[in-house]
Amino acid sequence: MIAKYLRHILVPGIALLAGLQTSNAQSGITNIPDTSFSYNSAFAGVKKSNPEARIPQLNLGDSVSTVKDIVYCTINNHALKLDVFSPTKYKGKLPALLMIFGGGWRSGNRTMHWQMAQSIAARGYIVITADYRLSTEALYPAAVNDLKTAIKWMRDKSGQYRIDKDKIAVWGFSAGGQLAALIGTTANNPLYPGNPGYRITSDAVQAVIDVDGTLAFVHPESGEGDESKHPSAGTYWFGATKAQRRDLWIEAGPLMHVDKHTPPILFLNSSVDRMHAGREDMIKKLDSLGGIYHEVHTFKGAPHSFNMFEPWFTPTLNYSVAFLDKIFKGK
Repeated sequence: MIAKYLRHILVPGIALLAGLQTSNAQSGITNIPDTSFSYNSAFAGVKKSNPEARIPQLNLGDSVSTVKDIVYCTINNHALKLDVFSPTKYKGKLPALLMIFGGGWRSGNRTMHWQMAQSIAARGYIVITADYRLSTEALYPAAVNDLKTAIKWMRDKSGQYRIDKDKIAVWGFSAGGQLAALIGTTANNPLYPGNPGYRITSDAVQAVIDVDGTLAFVHPESGEGDESKHPSAGTYWFGATKAQRRDLWIEAGPLMHVDKHTPPILFLNSSVDRMHAGREDMIKKLDSLGGIYHEVHTFKGAPHSFNMFEPWFTPTLNYSVAFLDKIFKGK
């Protein structure tokens, strides 16, 4: 299924009320990394329901150079790092892409999408994979501010890493998709000023790729916030249940912030409908303004973690690059 338009609508933001931490937040902040979601665990889960799934085999040769473990920000003694993947066969400044991993805002790590990062880089992009603080360490909106700081770092270091600072996109999977869409719809929004060090630099992006990331937490299609068995990933991230802090749950939904400044968006989705809650309403808002491009591609029968493994990895790569080429290279 493919739709082509883009659209926005300005909805007033809800003021962020700082300093509140519920007992759920206190129990959720352990300062111990949660390793439950990893590349291997994702593959095991996908393989169980999709025996045909396989790990991508890359043959990129020396077409991509890599610089790893660059500290882009240190906050509360935590050095947040990123990796830069650059194509060797393309010269001059290039469009750049920040890739954001998923894991329920609580688990996962920046290495999970290295294969996709390398593959996109080989097609003519500077690709960054970055850390951000998870809910075991810090509550919303820490992750948003971390990633906006990474975008500011990209602009600040654009000369060193051949980044065209006017052509920056963000790509995210699952929780990372929600973060990517939120970043895209809140350019230079005072709700999310980023971390100290790059406050003057713009955090705006010129394109968004949302891979199975929710667009609204408070929405009939959303399953996030179900506390029937245990605290939800969202509850850990916000430090409060949906009933306790409904305002935060609404505020963090990208749907809340769509306006005329929202950049082109590519939605790549599995067959798990709740993972793209609010997408159709977001498209309606984008359509109501007109003139801004979007695409939707749904992988029939695909599991949530489809994008990391074949037979879905290559189509995900191709859709991502084709979209970026259209936006940044006019192809």
